[in-house]
Amino acid sequence: MALLLAVLMGVCVFGIFHGVRLYRADAKLPTDLALALEVGATRTTAVGSAVDRLGIRYAPLVLRLMGPTRVANKRRQIDSAGNPAGLTIDRYAARRAVYGFLGALGAFAMLLNGRLILALLMVAFGLFWIEVGLWSAVRIRRDHIERTLPDFLDVLAVVVSAGLGFRQALGRVADKYEGPWADEIRITLQQMDMGVSRRQAFDELRRRNDSEQVAQFVTALQQGEELGSPIVETLIAIAEDMRRTDAQSARRRAARAVPKATFAVTTFMLPGTLILLVCGFVYGANVDFGALFGDG
Repeated sequence: MALLLAVLMGVCVFGIFHGVRLYRADAKLPTDLALALEVGATRTTAVGSAVDRLGIRYAPLVLRLMGPTRVANKRRQIDSAGNPAGLTIDRYAARRAVYGFLGALGAFAMLLNGRLILALLMVAFGLFWIEVGLWSAVRIRRDHIERTLPDFLDVLAVVVSAGLGFRQALGRVADKYEGPWADEIRITLQQMDMGVSRRQAFDELRRRNDSEQVAQFVTALQQGEELGSPIVETLIAIAEDMRRTDAQSARRRAARAVPKATFAVTTFMLPGTLILLVCGFVYGANVDFGALFGDG
């Protein structure tokens, strides 16, 4: 046991010195990662920056192990999350390498102490910590976009009806909003300014966002353009459909919440309340359990 602990300490010391050396080395960083690190705390935390620098040398290895299909899917997921804190596919791979190493090292240390549960938790940390952050970012961003989109469309319809063209109205309304949906509209407008067709730019908007309402908006907009429908009427109809869908989703969530609340009450709260009442009555009655069971 002493020998294993000595080996573990040696590995830790070597890892620390190697990490410091990599951190201070002039590693060649990808363009997107270099930009994110230059911006600093406005894009990422100091801890995230340090983790990126420690793991960037191993990012190509992680990407090769993932394979092209998984890399493409992960890139789409990062886009759906809105590149939280400047996250890119290279920074994702760098963090997977660092967290994987820390998880494996922690699991080995826990196994030496016979703590199997903690070892499994360390393995889960190494494998899923960054994934949990991505899943949470995707969900939060999707919810924010779906809350913003109907009001955005109402304002856009008013601006278009005032006489502005659709392209100019999009830019004017996007400048008045903040958040992920306004950022997505600005990206779409920039693509159109670079020569991308409006249909292709909105297809890219739909691809970047894992949201049914965004897909509904793009589909209805393109169908209205093909059929020659007035853009104002199309925008108002889309907003009304989205609010109707939100109301139906809220009713479904409420209907699902009732059985869950009933299950929680009958399984946990009701038995616990009964136990407390019985114990209170017994304690207040000063029952002599010794005499009751014939002990003395």
